[in-house]
Amino acid sequence: MTQKTITAALIIIGDEILSGRTKDENLNFLAVGLGEIGVNLKEVRVVIDGEEEIIEAVNALRKKYDYVFTSGGVGPTHDDITSAAIAKAFDDEYLVNEEAKTILENYYGHGNLNEARLKMAFMPSKAILIQNEINAASGFKIENVFVLAGIPKIFRIMFEGTKTELQGGTKTKMQEIKITLTESVIAKDFANLQQKYPQIIMGSYPSEATTSLVFRGTDYEILEKSVNEMILILKNLQSDCVLAVVKS
Repeated sequence: MTQKTITAALIIIGDEILSGRTKDENLNFLAVGLGEIGVNLKEVRVVIDGEEEIIEAVNALRKKYDYVFTSGGVGPTHDDITSAAIAKAFDDEYLVNEEAKTILENYYGHGNLNEARLKMAFMPSKAILIQNEINAASGFKIENVFVLAGIPKIFRIMFEGTKTELQGGTKTKMQEIKITLTESVIAKDFANLQQKYPQIIMGSYPSEATTSLVFRGTDYEILEKSVNEMILILKNLQSDCVLAVVKS
């Protein structure tokens, strides 16, 4: 079976994230949502509200991955510079999107679109709108970059609106073996198994009383084979060490 891998990256934009004042809630939601349609989130960057930093991140990641998502910096205040920076990243004009302006006028009422509110209608000239049903401020798509709000509930609505634009690949499946053994006991055998099956992503995650061995891959036959081999190795080390095998 031919495996098709579709990749994505996320750029989290905002001084408040890096200062610790605001806790990001969008990363996990995006990773899960993309995984459900067969898109693998491969990289995440967190950058300040700085034009140079946003441009560098967008231009680097849009060439490296199939899709790039951004969160934050699309509001009405002076530090919301994401849209303008992305216009520069694409060497595009930054101007009022008439459709976005109309949506804002209908929401706030004719004559109530002040300078701050109008700012949310400015975006690259080649932008395609991503609408939201909460406050009428639109996100947008330009080529393979999707520019979304940072507020979690709006980010989620906007992401749902992008799904028709996304082409998914083969979905990644996961299996987890929960064991009573510590990492040091299984480390060598686990490393050898990883070398044998490089197409499967393997990770070890210890807790206070157990260790979880996680296997992820898009080749489901090889995934099953590698997990079964690890179970045999574990039982040879200690017959009753496997507590559970979880598939998802």
